[in-house]
This record gives sequence, structure tokens and C-alpha cells, in this order.
Amino acid sequence: MVLVLGLFLVLPTLMALWVSLLNWDGQSNPFSGQAEFVGLDNYRALLTQDGLDRTLFATSLRNNVYYVLLTVPLQTVLALTLAIIVNQRMLRGRSTLRTAFFFPSVTSSIAVSTIFLFLFQGSGAVNTVLSWIGMKGPNWFNDSRGVLSLLLGGLGIVDTNHPTGVLADHSFMGLSWFEWLSGPSVAMCTIILLAVWTTSGTFMLIFLAALQDIPRELEEAAAIEGVGRFEMLRYVILPALRPVLFLVLTLGLIGTWQVFDQVYVMSQGAPGNTTLTPAFLSYSSAFGDADFGQGAAVAFILLTLILTMTAIQRFLFRERAPRIRRNR
Repeated sequence: MVLVLGLFLVLPTLMALWVSLLNWDGQSNPFSGQAEFVGLDNYRALLTQDGLDRTLFATSLRNNVYYVLLTVPLQTVLALTLAIIVNQRMLRGRSTLRTAFFFPSVTSSIAVSTIFLFLFQGSGAVNTVLSWIGMKGPNWFNDSRGVLSLLLGGLGIVDTNHPTGVLADHSFMGLSWFEWLSGPSVAMCTIILLAVWTTSGTFMLIFLAALQDIPRELEEAAAIEGVGRFEMLRYVILPALRPVLFLVLTLGLIGTWQVFDQVYVMSQGAPGNTTLTPAFLSYSSAFGDADFGQGAAVAFILLTLILTMTAIQRFLFRERAPRIRRNR
């Protein structure tokens, strides 16, 4: 196993790290000395130097941040809710419901993405249903407007077409504060819905297995004490699910930062790069622009972000030792 991991994981990672320090077009051997060694220039172009590369990378980070902030909580809450529902002993058809809820997770992501393209097109089923209740749906995958900016514009707080003031005058990594805070685009929201729908079933099974490991005596004792459903969830179920909750959040965090296939099938970063993600930017830089060094640099910055956020999450979910009060 050590040899397999070293050959197919550690060695390719080290090779990619070397490539991130080169100006390599993928046509020659990166270890032969033909590729130009540029050191940290690929990282500087993405993080510190003004230009299109940094703007695109910042745009992809902004998009992915909103994707993570919405997808991870929604899929976790939905998965836990479904697990609690199908764990009810008196519920009829539990096996059928479990299969139905889990089915999207085992369906091909390419197939599901294609179906969502038909559902959310301008004349698709979603807009047709909205028209029945008097609402006009947007052209989902061609709408680059941020939902937060639309909300602020609808309330008359900000002129979305010509933003002024602090939000427009200040910038970070080539994007104005208004662009950072405009929220996920309408197109990105459809991808978020797809991700929540397809991943909740898998996490539901993880929560379900953990719920079935909770001793019945614990729940029965709480019921005898007159604990309500909300208190049961807060003081009995959630503390017992703490390790599993950490696992689900970690898997969700890693998966959402690595989103690629849905973006590749549904939008390829369009419209206006509002669905561009770091994973797709790494791919397009390497295989689209033949700049494998920069593509590898994006991948390693993304890896650093994932490891950092996982460490922070582990710190927040760590087991805290009870405080011992000393009597004087």
C-alpha cells in the first residue's frame, strides 16, 4: 500500500509541484531542462501581480467561496433532516424512501448536469412552473448578475449598473469590493442547487448510520424527562453526532472546493466567468492555454486553502476537556 500511494499519489504530487515552478507548455519533458525555470513567478502572477491572471484567479475564488458557503450548510442540514426522517421506527416505506433519497448520489453527474440544463433553460420546466404562479423566471445559465447585488438593487440601496462609494473605489486582487460582495450569480445558484441535490443522499447515509448507533436508552431517558424534539436534537442527537458532523463537513468542504465536472458540462465558467472555479481555471490554464506551470500553481494554492480550512474546522470541532472548578 505504501508503494502504491507513493507511486500514484506522492510522486505525481511532487512532479506537479516541480511543474508549478516552470514555464512549461506540456510538449517536452519537464525534467530534461528544456522548460524554463521561473521559480515562484506563477504564484506571483496569481496572487500579487496586477493582470488578467490574478483577476481570473480572484474571480474563481470569489465564485467558489459563495459556492462553499451555500452548498456545505444546505447539503449538511438537508442530509441530517432526511436521515432523521428515515430513521423513524414507525415510518412506513423507510427502505423505499432511503433508496429514493440516495438515488441522485449514484447517478452520473454528467447525466444530471445535462438534465439540469434542460430544466433551467429559458423555456424550460422551471420557468414554466414559475409562470403558472405569475412569476417570470430568468435565463438561468446566461444570467451573470449576483443575487446579493440584485437584492440590494431591488431595495434601492445600491445602483447595480453604476456602483459608487466605498464598494466601487476599493479593490482586492483586481476585483472591487462590490464585485466581491455581489454574491453568487444566478447561474452559479443553479449549480449550487444541483450540488445540494446530488450530494445530500450520500451524507444522509452517513448520518443514518450514526443515528442508529445512538443508544436507545439515551433517547428513552431523555423522553422520560420530558425533553421535546428540539431539545432532543440539540442536547442528545447533535452531541452524539459530533464526530460524524465533522466528517460530513470536511468531506463537503473538500468536495465543494474541487468542483469541476458540473462547471465543465453546464457552463465552462460562463456567463462572464461568474461560474469559474479554481479547479476549472487550473484545467483551462493547463489544457486550454498550454500553461501547465500556472495550472499547477492554481492547484497547489487550492490545496493549501483546503488544508488550512480543514485544520480550522478540526480546531473548531475538537473535543474540549471539561473545566474543573477548584474550591478554595
